[in-house]
Amino acid sequence: MSNISDAISQAKEALPDITPTPPKFKPQSSAHDLKSRLEWGEPGLTILDVRERGVFNQGRIMGAMSMPLNEVVERAQSSLEPIRDIYVYGENDEQTAQAAGMLRSAGFLNVAELRGGLEAWKAIAGSTEGINEDRQPPSPSAYNTAAQIKHHADTQSRDV
Repeated sequence: MSNISDAISQAKEALPDITPTPPKFKPQSSAHDLKSRLEWGEPGLTILDVRERGVFNQGRIMGAMSMPLNEVVERAQSSLEPIRDIYVYGENDEQTAQAAGMLRSAGFLNVAELRGGLEAWKAIAGSTEGINEDRQPPSPSAYNTAAQIKHHADTQSRDV
């Protein structure tokens, strides 16, 4: 009997751990990184759009909060915990990096720069909202969960 239990133990040790785990926080994040965390069902993060309010109103990542660059630190300090996971995006990667640096300097511990911003998010069919976004009809596969998952898997290998 001990030979069988030894063999089972050895087999278990040889197998990889396949326990699902949520995606890790990354200070430099892609649209895929953020989408994976949202699909995992993690409510413990905040998405900040640091573009001007008028641009924000035209279109944004679904659920993003408007905190223009010149107000981001003050508004974040008054409404977010310093340990909160924060994903920031702006007009371009330089503005995104500037906002993230400002937040980190103000004591926020987990600030991720969303590389590619809104355009990268749209490229992987991430959910959007806003004046211009509401005018665009959804794609034929927008409500097809299987198609959305396949699209996400197909585009994950590309750097968008």
